[in-house]
Amino acid sequence: MKKSLLLLFLFLCTGLQSFAQLTKPVIWNLNQRSLSNKGEIELSITAKIQSGWHIYSTKLPDGGPVKTSFTFTPDSSCFRLIGETTPLSAPTKEFDKIFNMDLEFFSKEVVFVQKIRLLTPKSFEIKGSVEYQSCNDETCTLDEHDFSMKIQGTEDSLVNNPGNKDSQENTGHGLWWFLIFSFIAGLAAILTPCVFPMIPMTVSFFMNSSKSKAQARMQAFIYGGSIILIYTLIGTLVALTLGADFANWISTHWIPNVLFFIVFVLFAFSFFGAFEIILPGSWGNQTDRFADKGGISGAFFMALTLVLVSFSCTGPIVGAILVESAGGMVVKPIIGMLGFSLAFALPFTLFALFPQWLSNLPKSGGWLNSVKVVLGFVELALGLKFLSIADQTYHWRILDREVYIAFWIVIFTMMGFYLLGKMKFAHDSETKHITVPRLMMSIITFTFVVYLIPGMFGAPLKAISGYLPPMTSHDFDLHKIIRDEVKLVDHAAGNGYQLNSTSAVCEKPKFSEFLELPHGLEGFFDFEQGLACAKARNKPVFIDFTGHGCVNCREMEANVWSDPRVLDKLKNEFVIIALYVDDKTALPESEWITSSYDHKVKKNIGKKFADFQISRFGVNAQPYYVLLDHDQQLLIKPTARDLNPDHFIDFLDRGLAEFKIRQAKK
Repeated sequence: MKKSLLLLFLFLCTGLQSFAQLTKPVIWNLNQRSLSNKGEIELSITAKIQSGWHIYSTKLPDGGPVKTSFTFTPDSSCFRLIGETTPLSAPTKEFDKIFNMDLEFFSKEVVFVQKIRLLTPKSFEIKGSVEYQSCNDETCTLDEHDFSMKIQGTEDSLVNNPGNKDSQENTGHGLWWFLIFSFIAGLAAILTPCVFPMIPMTVSFFMNSSKSKAQARMQAFIYGGSIILIYTLIGTLVALTLGADFANWISTHWIPNVLFFIVFVLFAFSFFGAFEIILPGSWGNQTDRFADKGGISGAFFMALTLVLVSFSCTGPIVGAILVESAGGMVVKPIIGMLGFSLAFALPFTLFALFPQWLSNLPKSGGWLNSVKVVLGFVELALGLKFLSIADQTYHWRILDREVYIAFWIVIFTMMGFYLLGKMKFAHDSETKHITVPRLMMSIITFTFVVYLIPGMFGAPLKAISGYLPPMTSHDFDLHKIIRDEVKLVDHAAGNGYQLNSTSAVCEKPKFSEFLELPHGLEGFFDFEQGLACAKARNKPVFIDFTGHGCVNCREMEANVWSDPRVLDKLKNEFVIIALYVDDKTALPESEWITSSYDHKVKKNIGKKFADFQISRFGVNAQPYYVLLDHDQQLLIKPTARDLNPDHFIDFLDRGLAEFKIRQAKK
């Protein structure tokens, strides 16, 4: 009896452990409501996401994680779909260093809607499924949820209001960084020739036109506050005009991105002195007349005059901030203009409070034009980002990674020579010697150029990867060329490239035409084939449950697998089987399987091996690393994401030692 109870207890513990490993961080709910258009219904599919987790958007670029996708079982006699399934709230958008691209995702809760037109007055059941990838800071899961709902003909149904679509807007650290960036841009604008000379002129105007210092300072505060108000109103206007509805179009379509590129180039040429961008003179004259009236209204129109008169210098900087924020956010343009205007208004307010500081200001001169030219070089370099987005989206292949980097090398080299006084523009004054600040800036610029050069040969340039095209667009990869040359030399010498060669005693790996392992490793992408090779070579099996869209998998490969000690063991001591659980390649019908887990037929590579992972190991998260012997028994407890290479080496060593013990007993 005691033995039976003990076995029951162990069975329950094992079952609970396996159950706990099946991560289900997303709960799905469905609602419906009738629309004003007769015969149309809107389905609302709500995803409630656990804290710390997120799911990806329905629209992602190729080569990234698994996007959220909806499939509805067709029924032409009952309904038809109207448009696509779309989220009601704007996704959070951040640059991902692993995939080297901008990714959109949702946290906490998101509502997806799908409109349908009813084709029958009778009630019926609509069925479908949603496939999605959920991730946190440590792991990712690939899952599929089936749903169904009874549709009551043309009768109205209730739906939960998803709320304000602005509630999902990115209000985290990204906005703080953008506020800081905009503040720095405002400080840079002060040093332009259109603005800097106006500081003493404006402060002197307030000091001389006021009856007392207190009144002058009050007017200066109103003046500075008016500058902030005017620029913030501009940001608000952009937010209301663009809004979240245009986010995807602005981010990916070639028309806005090429337009932004042209605008940046025009601004750069303006800073170089080719022409001047100015507003109609009548606008400034009109505001001058209002400013002469004095008082609160006079201070406000004095600020408006400054904004209009300085437009030729501040316009390109303000435009860059607004373009950077024109990704569909409502708060971001307002934050950008607030940060810019705070810095821009700061000196006028401070010098009004402490007028004695005016005597310490450097005199206006050619250095102001030099600041303007340097900003022109920066504008030109940043403008390439928008052309690159259009190039990647539409596969024009006119601005691949090495071409893009070459442009930057040339632009910043010319900027360095300009700072050293080796290049001059039409409005530059004669420089008999370079100042220490210009020397330091030229050193920084040329150092940056030297940093860029390895990028031409495949270096990742992680510090600026957000502004560069992805590595997949790089045609000239020196590391790959060297690896290929090593293989050719070894084959010619009769060595057969034996580091991890599978061709000597094993079949050619299935799916190797479109799947590959990192760091030049060789292995298999089918479990049965890999297991057969492991038996033939008398080596243990290393299973890598991975995915194309698995961020944590790429982190492990970049930070742990790249360790020379790990690479040596994987190449020489194991047969690697990489099972991609998100690959969509269809399998021939003879290789379809019926799941023992959910009893569904799995018809492609990803679904087959995802089911294998859940059915055999009770886990649906990636990365997940398993060591097996030839009888498909675990050698040691599997492991997952751990960025410490020493821990991974210990995992491999313990598995290898256990394998040798078992083989010796046979």
